[in-house]
Amino acid sequence: MPSRRLACLLAATLLAAPAAAQPRGGTAVIAVAGDPGHLNPAISTAGPLHAVAGSLFNGLVALDEAGTPQPDLAEGWIVAPDGLAVTFRLRPGVRWHDGRPFTAEDVQVGFDRLLLRHHARARAGLAPAIAAIETEGPLAVTFRLRRPHPALLRQLDVSEAPILPAHLFAGTDPVTNPANLRPVGTGPFRFDSHRRDDQVVLLRNADYFRPGLPRLDRLVFRIIPDANTQVNALLAGEVDMLARVAPPDAARLRGRGVTLTETRSAAGGSNCVMTLGFNLDRAVPGNAGLREALARGLDRQRMLDQVAFGQGRVAEAPIASGIAWAHQPGALATWSPDVADANRRLDAAELPRGGDGLRASLDIVHFPAFARWSEILRQQLAPLGIALRARMMDPAALAQTVFARRDFDLTLVSYCNGTDPEIGVRRMVHSAAIGNVPFSNAAGYRNAEVDAMFDRAASLQEDAARGAAYRAAQAILARDLPYLWLVETDFTAAWRDSFADFAPWTGQVAERAWRSR
Repeated sequence: MPSRRLACLLAATLLAAPAAAQPRGGTAVIAVAGDPGHLNPAISTAGPLHAVAGSLFNGLVALDEAGTPQPDLAEGWIVAPDGLAVTFRLRPGVRWHDGRPFTAEDVQVGFDRLLLRHHARARAGLAPAIAAIETEGPLAVTFRLRRPHPALLRQLDVSEAPILPAHLFAGTDPVTNPANLRPVGTGPFRFDSHRRDDQVVLLRNADYFRPGLPRLDRLVFRIIPDANTQVNALLAGEVDMLARVAPPDAARLRGRGVTLTETRSAAGGSNCVMTLGFNLDRAVPGNAGLREALARGLDRQRMLDQVAFGQGRVAEAPIASGIAWAHQPGALATWSPDVADANRRLDAAELPRGGDGLRASLDIVHFPAFARWSEILRQQLAPLGIALRARMMDPAALAQTVFARRDFDLTLVSYCNGTDPEIGVRRMVHSAAIGNVPFSNAAGYRNAEVDAMFDRAASLQEDAARGAAYRAAQAILARDLPYLWLVETDFTAAWRDSFADFAPWTGQVAERAWRSR
């Protein structure tokens, strides 16, 4: 957590107003790979949802491209000398899209009723650290902490902790609240319409608290699941911006009136790892020998080359390499591909081949956008006598199937680690994160040693000591294999040169974007 002096310096840093030469007006069409289902980013961490909803809401802080906290709904903050309290001074004059004033009550209710209960990363990473959230009048709120929490400020942006209106959510069930389908935010754009599996339309918020922003009048998010169709639409001028472009498509776009930029962050989070999750509550995925065999039978380098087109890295550890101080290089090195060894392990695990040559038939649940990942898994597991049946679902259906009903054998999830293991890793491995919360501990993994190491790391101030605890936890995770960490995925975003200043590393992708011609 930053010192009081650094916090005050950050609080004094106001985001620059747009230059007068940058005109206002026009529509930007952004392609997203899946329908968001609903538009409440406080109760889910699904990527398609955050890709759209990030433009409707704000966090207490914003993260710049380097991941440094900047003022957003909070114009400043003060950290107590003992690190056990952080008081946020809220920006005056902010209004919700329905005209109601934004106050400290919105922050208190947003955390107590929504984020700490339903947002997988906030529930796992923030809830254990926060003792209470207290309002100090209408424009100040204090977070009382059980222990110093170094990751706090980086967990308060629009992706990790979007603030929703208390007057619409207090005393309601946030999962079924009608405002999920007709959202009311404070963000640069306000909701207009949603046609399922077609598009979401947002309009400029003329009362936005940053003068001169947004510059665009309208955002249209078109749901286009197929990547090739997305690229063709960009080249045809039917779409203006793509948040993710594969390297072969980037090569097609280069020099054709398109701006390309690379980042490890996107609307749904940063330092993301494509991960195969096992349902440990079921007998076959719960068989340790099966998981070890799959780890030896899968060629993750081929996945990187053929599915991610080399955009990223083979995962070396349960914590992404982008969090260098906590990452354990080589933690997964034992699990290099060896099909013969994988078959021997399956025999030892008492999973013999049947008369049809199969050892097991497993279903795998994932978003449609991950179809290429499940197909290469199917190809690589066939020589082991493991058959896969893909069940593709939108975010809402997958959340119910995997995290509520637990009706799956395997699942593919892009787990975004964030800038600290407390943000995006704890929620997938700590036993307290097991429950009906989307994109939390999909495996249902329990290990008291891992819990204790994560709890210890979260309570320490120095990165060196925290990193040692996280590395010890990764050694156990690499042994237990509740997940197979496949590939760390990077992102290339693309937009037509007639637009400028998209910010693909944040949920507020078009807050400053403008049409240049």
